Parts: sequence; structure tokens; C-alpha cells
Amino acid sequence: MPRRALFLDRDGVINVDHSYVYHQEDFEFIDGVFELCSKAKHLGYLIVVVTNQAGIGRGYYKEQDFQKLTEWMLDIFASKGIIIDDVYYCPYHPEHGIGKYKKDAACRKPQPGMILQAARDYNIELGNSILVGDKESDILAGIAAGIGCNLLYVKSSEKSMNAKEAGETVIITKLTDVVKYLNEDSVPPKK
Repeated sequence: MPRRALFLDRDGVINVDHSYVYHQEDFEFIDGVFELCSKAKHLGYLIVVVTNQAGIGRGYYKEQDFQKLTEWMLDIFASKGIIIDDVYYCPYHPEHGIGKYKKDAACRKPQPGMILQAARDYNIELGNSILVGDKESDILAGIAAGIGCNLLYVKSSEKSMNAKEAGETVIITKLTDVVKYLNEDSVPPKK
């Protein structure tokens, strides 16, 4: 039976984007992320993180550094009773990648590769799922994948994002605003 998912970008949605975060001491959880994820789990959503990690491709840190930080992040969520079902990441960059990481990969948002892979792996009904991102590339990936509700998270002071170019995008200024788009059995509203 198809399942629903809450897709979350990492940097800028789960944690404050301090540029290429790969140390625990630089990882600052965004207000409301635990409440949002707890509510989503309560309503039966899978929680899937989809994150571009060009810092690996650029040589700023290694995949092992990312994995170590991810395990720590998952443990923090678990300590609050929240299980993140999976984390998909794309280490490639088409221009600034080094060596094997220099390529235009289908997993790199705005391409929908990570979302589509998760849908195959977990039998996710994308039209009945939600994506929360903080960049246009996140929203475009969600639209390309066929996600039913794509929410652009911006700080209230930076509403200048080109969200209008990303179709029927809903802008939210607090992660707890996402809760009203979660539901028990129907397609989330677009507006």
C-alpha cells in the first residue's frame, strides 16, 4: 500500500545553514523542527531527508564526516521519540566538484533523483506527500518529482526569494506552519 512522506531538506530546514555544516558544534536545529516531525510521525508520514552536499564534492569534508554528523542528528531525533526513516544525499557538483564528484548527477536538486529513489525504496505516493525546502532548487525538485505540496520555508525577513517562479509554491515562515498541511488521509492542500 502506498505511503505518504514528509520530505525535508537539511541545511536551512532541519538546521541553520551556516554553509557546509559538517561538525556537531556548528549544527543548530531550527525552531519547530522536532514538533513538526513528531506531528508528522503521529499522522503516519514517513520522514525522509533529501540534501545536496556539495561540500563533499568540493573537498571541504569527506563522506565519512557527513555520515558521522548524520548519525548524531538521527540520534538526537530518536532521543525525542522521532525516527527519521532515511537520509538521501547528493555529494556531486557539476562545476566545482573534484575528481569523481564533478558531474551533473540526477540526484542533485533541482533534479528529482533523490525523491524518486525514496519513492521507489519506500513505495511513497508522491502526490499525497509534502516537501519542505528553503531554496528554489528544493521546490523545483519536488515539483519535478510530482510531490503534491511543496512548501518554501523562509525567514520572515527574507521573503525576496523567487518563489513566484516555482509555480504553486506556498511560502511559510515557521516550520510549525507545515502542520496545517499535514492530514490524516487526503491530499494536502496546495494553497
